[in-house]
Amino acid sequence: MNTTLSRPQHGKVIAGVCAGLARRFGVSSNVVRLLFVLSCLLPGPQVLVYAVLWIVLPKDTRS
Repeated sequence: MNTTLSRPQHGKVIAGVCAGLARRFGVSSNVVRLLFVLSCLLPGPQVLVYAVLWIVLPKDTRS
C-alpha cells in the first residue's frame, strides 16, 4: 500500500482522483471508478467531494 495520496500524471481518465485513491489503497482504479459511479446514484455530495479532491490533491511528481 502506498502511503501518499496524489494524482498520477498518467493512467488517469479525467482528473486522476480515482486512480490516486486506488493506488493509495492498493486496489484497481476501475473498481474505484465503478464505486464512484454507483455512489452517484445515492443522494449526497459525491461530485462536490470529487471536485474538492481534484483541487486539493497534488499531482504526482514521480515519473
